[in-house]
Amino acid sequence: MSQSIFHQTVLCQTQTVAEHQSKVSSFAVSVNKGKNPSLSTNFRGNSLCVRKRKLAMGKHRHVDAIPRAVLTTNPASDLSGRFNLDGNIELQVGVSSSVPGAARQVDIKVSYSSGSLLLHWGVVRDQPGKWVLPSRHPDGTKVYKNRALRTPFMKSDSGSSLKIEIDDPAAQAIEFLILDETKNKWFKNNGENFHIKLPVKNKLSQEVSVPEDLVQIQAYLRWERKGKQMYTPQQEKEEYEAARRELLEEVARGTSVQDLRARLTNKNNPADVKESSVSEAKKPSVSVAKKPSASEAKTIPDELVQIQAFIRWEKAGKPNYSQEQQLMEFEEARKELLAELEKGASLDEIRKKIIKGEIQTKVAKQLKTKKYFRAERIQRKKRDLVQLINRHVAENIVEQVIDAPKALTVIENYANAREEYESGLVLNKAIYKIDNNSLLVLITKDAGKVKVHLATDSKGPFTLHWALSRASEEWLVPPATALPPGSVTMNEAAETPFKAGSSSHPSYEVQSLDIEVDDDTFKGMPFVILSDGKWIKNNGSNFYIEFGGKREIQKKDVGDGKGTAKFLLDKIAEKESEAQKSFMHRFNIASDLIDEAKKAGQLGLAGVLVWMRFMATRQLIWNKNYNVKPREISKAQDRLTDLLQDVYASYPQYREIVRMILSTVGRGGEGDVGQRIRDEILVIQRNNDCKGGMMEEWHQKLHNNTSPDDVVICQALIDYINSDFDVGVYWKTLNDNGITKERLLSYDRAIHSEPNFRRDQKEGLLRDLGNYMRTLKAVHSGADLESAISNCMGYKSEGQGFMVGVQINPVPGLPTGFPGLLEFVMEHVEDKNVEPLLEGLLEARQELQPSLSKSQGRLKDLLFLDVALDSTVRTAVERGYEELNNAGSEKIMYLISLVLENLALSSDDNEDLIYCLKGWDLALSMCKSKDTHWALYAKSVLDRTRLALTNKANLYQQILQPSAEYLGSLLGVDRWAVEIFTEEIIRSGSAASLSTLLNRLDPVLRKTANLGSWQVISPVETVGYVEVVDELLAVQNKSYERPTILIAKSVKGEEEIPDGTVAVLTPDMPDVLSHVSVRARNSKVCFATCFDPNILASLQENKGKLFRLKPTSADVVYSEVKEGEFIDDKSTHLKDDGSVPSISLARKKFSGRYAVSSEEFTGEMVGAKSRNISYLKGKVASWIGIPTSVALPFGVFEHVLSDKSNQAVAERVNILKMKLIEGDFSALKEIRETVLQLNAPSQLVEELKTKMKSSGMPWPGDEGEQRWEQAWTAIKKVWGSKWNERAYFSTRKVKLDHDYLSMAVLVQEVINADYAFVIHTTNPSSGDSSEIYAEVVKGLGETLVGAYPGRALSFICKKRDLNSPQVLGYPSKPVGLFIRRSIIFRSDSNGEDLEGYAGAGLYDSVPMDEEETVVLDYTSDKLIVDGSFRQSILSSIARAGNEIEELYGSPQDIEGVIKDGKVYVVQTRPQM
Repeated sequence: MSQSIFHQTVLCQTQTVAEHQSKVSSFAVSVNKGKNPSLSTNFRGNSLCVRKRKLAMGKHRHVDAIPRAVLTTNPASDLSGRFNLDGNIELQVGVSSSVPGAARQVDIKVSYSSGSLLLHWGVVRDQPGKWVLPSRHPDGTKVYKNRALRTPFMKSDSGSSLKIEIDDPAAQAIEFLILDETKNKWFKNNGENFHIKLPVKNKLSQEVSVPEDLVQIQAYLRWERKGKQMYTPQQEKEEYEAARRELLEEVARGTSVQDLRARLTNKNNPADVKESSVSEAKKPSVSVAKKPSASEAKTIPDELVQIQAFIRWEKAGKPNYSQEQQLMEFEEARKELLAELEKGASLDEIRKKIIKGEIQTKVAKQLKTKKYFRAERIQRKKRDLVQLINRHVAENIVEQVIDAPKALTVIENYANAREEYESGLVLNKAIYKIDNNSLLVLITKDAGKVKVHLATDSKGPFTLHWALSRASEEWLVPPATALPPGSVTMNEAAETPFKAGSSSHPSYEVQSLDIEVDDDTFKGMPFVILSDGKWIKNNGSNFYIEFGGKREIQKKDVGDGKGTAKFLLDKIAEKESEAQKSFMHRFNIASDLIDEAKKAGQLGLAGVLVWMRFMATRQLIWNKNYNVKPREISKAQDRLTDLLQDVYASYPQYREIVRMILSTVGRGGEGDVGQRIRDEILVIQRNNDCKGGMMEEWHQKLHNNTSPDDVVICQALIDYINSDFDVGVYWKTLNDNGITKERLLSYDRAIHSEPNFRRDQKEGLLRDLGNYMRTLKAVHSGADLESAISNCMGYKSEGQGFMVGVQINPVPGLPTGFPGLLEFVMEHVEDKNVEPLLEGLLEARQELQPSLSKSQGRLKDLLFLDVALDSTVRTAVERGYEELNNAGSEKIMYLISLVLENLALSSDDNEDLIYCLKGWDLALSMCKSKDTHWALYAKSVLDRTRLALTNKANLYQQILQPSAEYLGSLLGVDRWAVEIFTEEIIRSGSAASLSTLLNRLDPVLRKTANLGSWQVISPVETVGYVEVVDELLAVQNKSYERPTILIAKSVKGEEEIPDGTVAVLTPDMPDVLSHVSVRARNSKVCFATCFDPNILASLQENKGKLFRLKPTSADVVYSEVKEGEFIDDKSTHLKDDGSVPSISLARKKFSGRYAVSSEEFTGEMVGAKSRNISYLKGKVASWIGIPTSVALPFGVFEHVLSDKSNQAVAERVNILKMKLIEGDFSALKEIRETVLQLNAPSQLVEELKTKMKSSGMPWPGDEGEQRWEQAWTAIKKVWGSKWNERAYFSTRKVKLDHDYLSMAVLVQEVINADYAFVIHTTNPSSGDSSEIYAEVVKGLGETLVGAYPGRALSFICKKRDLNSPQVLGYPSKPVGLFIRRSIIFRSDSNGEDLEGYAGAGLYDSVPMDEEETVVLDYTSDKLIVDGSFRQSILSSIARAGNEIEELYGSPQDIEGVIKDGKVYVVQTRPQM
């Protein structure tokens, strides 16, 4: 009792109690902070604040009655309730009584007109929630399953109505639901029954009142019953008065104020609670004790009263009592002992009863400390989100086969040789590690005999202590015929020494032993080893080898394990038969493999994750003919999680995947916690008299082999007891968590029976099973919040009798205030309004982050806590979806930011996620300040966030799915479980919740910002025949014979995509991470949602026609295709049917010059790109910069190729060109690689150097020979891009003679741009020539013209008002490219800008230096956050475009950059 509130308390003559000096040591989140629930109320602002009411000591304090208007029976009709059912549907309920004592009439009106509307109803008497069916009811009423009445509504023009008369004098209320039977649609009151009180029969006196403290408690119970909603001040007042009316009604029915107080504060009989079934755990205990008489005080010794008071305090949940409450508790304890004395018990007998806990006691657990009527919120700290960025990029990504077999050990070589030597069938083989040596056990069968061969490379003496078994863990003395020479038999075993050498392979330095068993009833051999007086076991347990052999696994062909740590996965598969024995074996094997997994990098750890998840999802056998103690499982778990903790601390790049492994394994614990699983079930059975039936079967299962199933079984028992012993609830909990009757029967110790408890066992079983759940979760549940908090904050459980005690100390060094955060989380973990909970969870995770980056012995406890907090965020968000049905944009955006923060805290390489989070914070700020661009900007952040989720899903797919496919095949895992493996990993985390929230917000933003009609989920350009279906589900197993574009009216997200489908278009909005979305991306199927019904109708009208779809990030362009233009899917070029006009090229010749300056650019020397840039120089305004340029003209490449120094290269190119003509398109890549082998003629080097220097450009060679080599390589890459796939097939489509295509190289100094832009001087979307359209990106323009995901900033500008650009969309591209001062070599072929052929962009421009990829933070970008700066920059771009168009006299396609506010144009061409 040293930590109790009664510690060293002395009962003085005045009967006062000293206040407690310390809190309880156990970290069960405190349910009371010492506040007295006897409270007075004042309304302040938006909350009902509470103030303690001081009580007089030792006697009742009189509460003055406050005259109030109280409820009376009103004969006139009175509106008792108005409710909003669904959207605009309103329900009105009126209750009236013509005269006192007459039948009461209920009028119900619904603004919903339906011929199938029913009232599903009953009346409530004195038992809340129990419906009574009155005999008097309207015509047409039917009795439904003897549980409710169903009465049809009368249909009218304005809606539906119904009148009911209730003449049952005991009826206190009517409860009902409304059902539209045709649509099977239920209307409820926020998920609950509608509850309408009926007028009471007795008129209340104006003078009657109830004390305010009782009204306060009743108001709290109402608030709790309604889900702890957020109330406005007006609603608070209404609730408070409603509570007062409820109590006045009870007084009117004859209940005294004293009885009311007893019910609300002390007696706790649920049947007595008006309209409430509040559990004892939530009812206050505030009764004031009467000061005892002197005679009573002398009758019971004070020390006994003190002990009994302590027992009461423990049963009440160890609350922090005030001094007044302590006094009351002592007096209640004294009364209980006096009652025993009056029954005739002596003081000695009472003393014994107290020690045994046999004194009958009733206690009330205290109300949690709450601010009534509003969910408390924590004050979140302001943090620099950039500090959360980690850039840890894991190694060994896809396309890598890690197959690094080590040199075989002596025993491994010997095992292979011995296996080849044996003539019989190999039944089993195992190699065990023993210190630095190995032990081989090889089981074969020949001529009806089982042969056991053992061998070790150990040099010390080895003796086998062994037996045979017919059942698991059985030790039977071997028959004499099985004993090798030198054997000695003893009790239940034999001992046989190993002998030096091997009879079959004398060259191997081993010790060996042979045993023959001719009795086929023996199933295996248990054994241990004795060496130098030391017993050697298998990770603390006996060795056991089965004679039956390994499970046969149906392997499927999954290739060579590409993209996996194949060597490790093969080893896992080899060890699986051993791992199946028990969790102890599996965890120990996993521990042995962690070092190899770590060396294999990310893919090695991915293999371990896949294996552990297959285990956790019950795809692998958990226990097979092997009994193991819970403490042995716990110890094995502890070993594995310790190793994973070390990997987490030492390898930051693997932290995300290590967290995922930990969540599948569970925490474990060194011995003590695991042993309690065995011990405590015995105590539960003994204390609650339930030693037979299901409990005994479960007890046997627990002793044999505990597993995560036991957590579910324990919860099912608790639910069964709480449901008033409804066995259907027991089975529902089991089935909802994947445990069927067949699974219960499959355990080695099967569970056949159903639970069958007595009602008098209820209280004790709920208490003991609740405590037992914590023990089970401490071992098995990696993501259980309560056990994770307990393990970090510390707790102590005393041992009872033979039980082992447990003391877990708090993790040292945690932040100040952290326990309070966790307390807040646990208090709000079930709140309906999830925002405060999410804030608390994330604040706790943020506070925890610094501790997670430090290596310490208890790191894994903190990791399990962080995993549990993460998991709770996801479940809370899912619970809060219903709140979002009518939520505004601001609330949804705030929830998105919270869930995104959670995802970022759990992710490696999270820079993009952090900048998305900063973007949402800015969007929220813009929304609150009524910025006119808020929705447009928020849409860009939404698109970027969605792209980040897609990238994360793709990364998981690359890392995990190959290992799931390969290992799943080796282990015979169900194919469906393999196929959805990565998808389920993704959907179990925050990414799935975040995706759902984005889908909710997207249409709102589109509407607000007047954006487009498409959401593109899988952007794949395709051609196919249009087909229309009602549901994708109905055709998912169909196979289409020709490429098909499916327009499906309904896509829910779980369907498969039919074979032959090239695109799915739908008005539905499936989740970005849904099953069908993942399938579409992986299968390269175009998948998009269309929000415009007119567009969809237009497509549907073209059923059967051939259409081309060209999706972008936000639109789908579609057009009809003639049959002859259909694209061949093998060569990606148009069919040769003569329908495409031929475009001719003139062959270009070498001019004799290797380099020319811009003044020398002509049509015979260079292409249009170079000539246009030269033409601009000196003709545009000085504020437009034009970079200095030189060029390597046409013909230089062919001339260099013909140089003698490049003869071998030329011959190789000619051979490859012949392969290309023959249709071998793999030659394209080979030609590009061959071109890189060209040597530079010295004259080329000198001429280029001279031209560049004379033009004022830097010469790369001045910085060293290596810099020139970089430049020369870039030039060759430009030349080689003549043979890139896209360009080659494009020229074939238009019958352009590829040999005639010549490549000049434009050389310019790279401007290290702040921004890059592309201008179309005529709006390409509308064809409006009065309007300029432009796109802008941060950094170099390659992200704009290349295949980089995301959207650029886009704007239009009227040419008549170039100072008023209009932003169409903000940027969502996650990365920008930046470069040092350098040179860029641009392609400039004679095949670009031909009339009728858009060849621009087909060939490569290559900078001499590699660009740096930078993840972009738009919230610090002036172009986004500074309106004046944005207007200035965009106007400058528009003016430059307008000036160049005027110079050429035709629409232009212009590329340029911005550097320090100055516009540079790097090229222009006619707009196509």
